[in-house]
Amino acid sequence: MVKLERKKVEKSILEPLIISRADHPISRKNIDREALKVMYRLRDAGYTAYLVGGGVRDIYLGKKPKDFDISTNAKPGQLKKLFRNSRVIGKRFRLVQVFFRGDKIIEVSTFRRPSEYDLVAEDEVLPSNNSYGTPGDDAFRRDLTINALFYEIENFTIIDFIGGVQDLKDGIVRIVGDPGRRITRDPVRMMRAVRHAARSGFDIEEHTWQAIKEHRAKLSLCPVSRIRDELLRDLQGGASRKWAMLCKESGLLEILFPFCKGLPESSFHELFDLLGVADRLQGEGQRIPEYILLALVCLPWVKVKMDLMDKVRQGKESHLFTQLMRKELTENLQHFSIKRAVKEQMAGILATLPLFVHHGAKGSWPRWLARKSYFKTGQQFCSIYKEARGAGELAVLHLDHDFANEKKSSPEKRGKKRNRNPAFSKRSKGGIFGLKKR
Repeated sequence: MVKLERKKVEKSILEPLIISRADHPISRKNIDREALKVMYRLRDAGYTAYLVGGGVRDIYLGKKPKDFDISTNAKPGQLKKLFRNSRVIGKRFRLVQVFFRGDKIIEVSTFRRPSEYDLVAEDEVLPSNNSYGTPGDDAFRRDLTINALFYEIENFTIIDFIGGVQDLKDGIVRIVGDPGRRITRDPVRMMRAVRHAARSGFDIEEHTWQAIKEHRAKLSLCPVSRIRDELLRDLQGGASRKWAMLCKESGLLEILFPFCKGLPESSFHELFDLLGVADRLQGEGQRIPEYILLALVCLPWVKVKMDLMDKVRQGKESHLFTQLMRKELTENLQHFSIKRAVKEQMAGILATLPLFVHHGAKGSWPRWLARKSYFKTGQQFCSIYKEARGAGELAVLHLDHDFANEKKSSPEKRGKKRNRNPAFSKRSKGGIFGLKKR
């Protein structure tokens, strides 16, 4: 049975659609210089190398990619020998990071095939037994058709095994293969489908959409760290308002944030407006820290749950209320395993929001409040809230390193070049942890 199913899959991906340079908009001038260097070196060494995934998708759509990933038939060990300035990473599947000046990283992966379990097994979460494969195998195991395109530099063509180019033209987000089965193997695929639909303005293909609605509860089977990381990508991607609307419509929002159950419809509209302000700020190049984004998501619920805006609290009462807020956040966000410091920051800006709204309406800030360490943070969080309600000017964030929760480099480390030599290169004096290679 396994062999028969495997043959069917291989037969379906043997004949790719080859799109010539005259029939697609991708040009080498839109590809990162270092990514081209990696592909040319692989080609010159006799290997196959393609630009893959989001890089191809974004350039095709006229956008600037955030990352330029490369797939090849070279194994990780061969890549390590070819690129001295590299390291091998990954547990489930190893890939190679090639380093360049300015801390630029190009990730190179070896073509891999889908797990046999992913093709024919009964419903179960995908095991970590992927193996190397062909370009066709690699395309079939990807999440979405629009992310399964290859661009090659020999003839400047796009290689399309599963209809990704047509879906780009039609504005469709479609999970590769049987969406119900693929979601069951890896439920995170639901979040990725919704994210790409929100960012691109595409429609989610009907079978994919119905599978998301049917299997949404399986998201709780995924590791906490994966869900948290995917959530932050959704909130930081500049399309969080549309993302939240799709999540609500599909039922994913209540899986991610169970406290949303039972909220009035007005709370969801407020959530969409708050995230719309965050999208505007991030679209202007302003980085919003994790705790502010999560606080924006929680704000409509906190207003209902804790009667947040009914009273201005000061002194001891404010302190006790902040402690209560921290407790509520800890209980309701424990499934994300959020750092304690982040939850404390969230509790602080949420609990003091009524105070800033009250004094902001007067047009002046009392000295005692302006001297508080949290004044700048609270003032700017309040400005986001007021803009979302249509009751103030456009919010502006002026983030310093402390506010953005970023680590400052020490003076002695600042400007110091990192050693990107492989562990046992000729220039490496001591190998890993100072141990010499024997």
